Amino acid sequence: MTIEPLSFPTDAAGWAAFAAERPTERIARVREIDARLTSEPDLSTVERLELWNDAEIALHEALSEAYVISEAHPDVAVRELAEEQVQAVESITSQRLLDRDLWAAFSARSADGLDQDQARLLEHLLRDFRRGGVHLPDAERERVRWLAERDTELSLTFSRNIRDGRREVAVPRAGLAGMPQDFVDAHPADDNGMVTLSTDYPDLMPVREYATDRATRHALIGAYNDLAWPENEAVLAELLEVRAERASLLGYEDWADFETETRMIGSGAEIRTFLARLDEASLDAAQTEYAMLRDRLRRDMPTAEEVTIADFWHLLSVVKAERFDVDPQVVRSYFPFERVLPGVLEVTGRLLQVQYEPVHAHAWHEDVRSHDVVRDGVRLGRIHLDLHPREGKFSHAACFPLAPGIAGRVVPEAALLCNFSRGLLEHDQVVTFFHEFGHLVHEILGGHQRFARFAGVQAEWDFVEAPSQLLEEWAWDPEVLASFTANADGEAIPAELVRKMRTADAFGRALEVRRQLGHANVSYRLHVSRPADLQAETERLYASSSPVRPLPGLHPYAGFGHLTGYGACYYTYQWSLVIARDLLTGFADGLMDETDALRYRRHILEPGGSQDAKDLVEGFLGRPYSFEAYREWLGESRAEFAVPRT
Repeated sequence: MTIEPLSFPTDAAGWAAFAAERPTERIARVREIDARLTSEPDLSTVERLELWNDAEIALHEALSEAYVISEAHPDVAVRELAEEQVQAVESITSQRLLDRDLWAAFSARSADGLDQDQARLLEHLLRDFRRGGVHLPDAERERVRWLAERDTELSLTFSRNIRDGRREVAVPRAGLAGMPQDFVDAHPADDNGMVTLSTDYPDLMPVREYATDRATRHALIGAYNDLAWPENEAVLAELLEVRAERASLLGYEDWADFETETRMIGSGAEIRTFLARLDEASLDAAQTEYAMLRDRLRRDMPTAEEVTIADFWHLLSVVKAERFDVDPQVVRSYFPFERVLPGVLEVTGRLLQVQYEPVHAHAWHEDVRSHDVVRDGVRLGRIHLDLHPREGKFSHAACFPLAPGIAGRVVPEAALLCNFSRGLLEHDQVVTFFHEFGHLVHEILGGHQRFARFAGVQAEWDFVEAPSQLLEEWAWDPEVLASFTANADGEAIPAELVRKMRTADAFGRALEVRRQLGHANVSYRLHVSRPADLQAETERLYASSSPVRPLPGLHPYAGFGHLTGYGACYYTYQWSLVIARDLLTGFADGLMDETDALRYRRHILEPGGSQDAKDLVEGFLGRPYSFEAYREWLGESRAEFAVPRT
């Protein structure tokens, strides 16, 4: 029997029904399954696990579809319907883990006679029940249920405020000094000589890098750092309290301890240890880099006392152009979007031995490009690429699962929601594209599991960034880039320029780690300490993490979308990067080596969450992963400081 992918509606009424009725139907299916689990005592352990899996498939489908529609559909009414269903699905998910009758259906079951996948599912399931609070007295159990539902409600509100929080600033025409000509042409001045800029990425990213007018950079980045404020001030404050109380009732010291129990790092205390290690590894190089940026700023502004976050990317760009002969405007000329998109598809297709066949899937917006992922004539999954900004759409870049890949039952599907320019891309955006595509192929290739619990990107949460961070390396390879880039004259990006880009990229690396350290400290400390003054504490944490100063008096935490999904655990990005840098050593014969790529696919991507992440990595590398490749990568910046312009 042929398994078909999702079928999307073709009219407004159909989309409203898709957003509202499909999750409701799946919730009803779950309730029927739960009734069997709690009323049929003669069911075997294997039968119970299969029924639980049926319910999880239904919940995964309902939640994934609703999340994507809530973040991407152009009709606000449809988005609101989908948001309501997200909350309903999250609610039944937490309720099930508090259901003592469901717990009793599994709690006395032994793993004897189960195969490896079944035993793993039972172990995880019993752990989930405990973490859900099923063992608590009635009053506390009910309170935990309410707190879980309130967490979902607040998280959805937080994300919606960010999605709808687009800001605009007006600057004089002269404020576009230094901007590429195509950007200037696309931003004409009004009758008063003012130009409107938005916090959307196609404006924000070029301005922060190219604008030589410091006031313009400060105005736009300042607006971006106040995204969703004051709307999210009270939302976040309550969310932090809700999570702290929930963790306490469940017997954890704090929310960080609750979250890390199921992750590679193991405990909240280990977050502090890991962040201290990052601090030690990056401190000296970051101070040296900062001094160079400050000196360069003072050449233009002799009275400048400090480099701010609004200066950071611009100064990096200037220093790289002057010291390493890398002009970012020349670099971007080789990356028109309409060449980058097929380039990413072609490169990853060769690497993973798949083809991407365009299909007309009637997705939620005309911008969406859908493809079947095929190998040897067999459809492995379907991807949906929604890559340009629009009003009401998710405003960053991320991969969203759509359908959990279940062998023989459900075709894995996933979507990229990004905000790329339709014209020339910055190289950073190309790197981002490869990064998010790494999540996408992980979701598809890992989406052929027996149980929904292990389908796709379902390994420990602090591992899931590693495959996407690894794929970023392909955006720095001269041969890879030469295969799809072209400037206006049709010339591919020269290998020598890519070499210079790689050399220049090492400069500022330690400062970027410090910036990420700031995000991780904010994520962790806000959840653990729950300060009364979120603004003051966030500004203090960023200032203490990096010599690059935050803009004073702003509220970046209000637009920090990862505070919902990642919670206290933004350390994940650097933890995964440690692993990614080590995984790269497994490509000893080149990034496009077929043998290494096949081993990587089979050991890292295809198992999904069916094994512990440390075992996946050890299977690929032939040894446990280590910190050394990351330390060497970070140390490359020191070696490049003395490289003169050529």
